[in-house]
Amino acid sequence: MNTTTQRLAIIIKDLRRAALAMGLALLLGCLGFYSISRQLLTVIQGHLHQKLAFFTVAEPFLAHVTVSLAMTLFTIMPMLSYFLWRALAKPFSLSRSLIFWFVIFSCFLFYSGAAFCYFITLPFGIDFLLDFQTEQLRPVISISEFVSFVSIFVLAFGLIFELPIFMIFMAKIKILPRSFFEKNRRYAALVISVIAALLTPTPDVFNMLLMGVPLYMLYEVGIIVLKLLRIA
Repeated sequence: MNTTTQRLAIIIKDLRRAALAMGLALLLGCLGFYSISRQLLTVIQGHLHQKLAFFTVAEPFLAHVTVSLAMTLFTIMPMLSYFLWRALAKPFSLSRSLIFWFVIFSCFLFYSGAAFCYFITLPFGIDFLLDFQTEQLRPVISISEFVSFVSIFVLAFGLIFELPIFMIFMAKIKILPRSFFEKNRRYAALVISVIAALLTPTPDVFNMLLMGVPLYMLYEVGIIVLKLLRIA
């Protein structure tokens, strides 16, 4: 068994031990948020100024379940982050103090990305998309499509904003050194542009820049942090 396989086996074994706690937290969180899912949906609708409709009998129920699941994942992210970094600690010899800071900044970046999406990108994106309506063409937005759309984009932005932590981790375990990130800025900009085009809710340049510019800035922040920490 080679080193990579051994490390992967250790990570999977550690995550399996945490699976019960994560599953229980997910279940309890969903039940708790489901009890207030009507209020949550009202807040989201009010923020994005949308009137919703449903086209099947089960659609409203499934939409409330989706809201509950998304809010649970959003809330338990610190626990998920902790279990992930703890699983990576042993095979890659990461210290407890380093794991602590990885968890702290992972959560900070995730919530920053989610907030950026919810308060800035989504409102602009939805307004742009709905601007194509006419007197003869009026939007009737499905509640399930709307909830899925918002949930996926908010969570995706949160995860994408983890880029600096990923860079530090890869350099720390000597898979991708700092010089790799420094030499490949133009390719990073290209990849970020593609990601922004795929993840932003509209294809216009303005909304792509709303995601692409902060993401590239985070890339540069990752390089700066690597220099400050003297990680080669």
